[in-house]
Amino acid sequence: MTAGSILSIGRNFWNIRGDLRIAGVVNIGTQMSLAKRANGQYVLLDACGLDDERRAFVDQETGDGRHLEAVLHLHPFHTLFVEELHRRYPHAKLYGTARHKGHAPDLPWQPELTNEAACHALFAEDFDFSVPRGVDFIPANESLHFSSVLAFHRASRTLHVDDTLCYVRIPKVLSFIKQDLLGFHPTLSKVLERRAGAVSDFRAWTKELVAHSRDVENVCAAHLHTLMHAESGGVSISARIEKAARDLEPKLTAHERRFG
Repeated sequence: MTAGSILSIGRNFWNIRGDLRIAGVVNIGTQMSLAKRANGQYVLLDACGLDDERRAFVDQETGDGRHLEAVLHLHPFHTLFVEELHRRYPHAKLYGTARHKGHAPDLPWQPELTNEAACHALFAEDFDFSVPRGVDFIPANESLHFSSVLAFHRASRTLHVDDTLCYVRIPKVLSFIKQDLLGFHPTLSKVLERRAGAVSDFRAWTKELVAHSRDVENVCAAHLHTLMHAESGGVSISARIEKAARDLEPKLTAHERRFG
């Protein structure tokens, strides 16, 4: 495992933890991940700030960016470091959501959106992707950060996810209450589509997510902490996600009663 803010996770996958401070004080953290593809090239998932340590690591792995094939921005509201990262690695192909393109229209975006199948097909040799259904992917209220594109890196058995799933490791002094928590972002009830069938679509998606996660051993979540296999306490990722989905039922039932 690389020291500091860079975690080596499984085969050919590294999670890079960055700083993100609320009101300039509370550091809730953010992330990006670097993966080496089967073709020998590299991709970055998302973006975070590049201090000397992070920059040197990415440069060393990618040959100063020569072997960095693409940057995939997966969360429509994670935009703070998009332009900075592109300036550092201008030759990497740039992919994002519609909001990324609207936020930084002068950047050379590829036509494929990261939340659409055309983009997923380009990286299918190494990744599977999942997009939540039954929810607003880009809600008008920009404080609602539930939806993102989930990326499964098969070689390392790792799920890279922003906000949609949150992981919190409880300090040891409070471990008598609960050791850790993997759950869905608390804004779900505000982003469920206000139509009949939205809850059914969302439930079906969570079931697919549970099934897909049976091969997952590590979760890299955007804020706070990363859940690695050695620290899982013997509880599988799929079981954790299944429990998190069950915990949503009161919210889902209430929404279904109102909208059908």
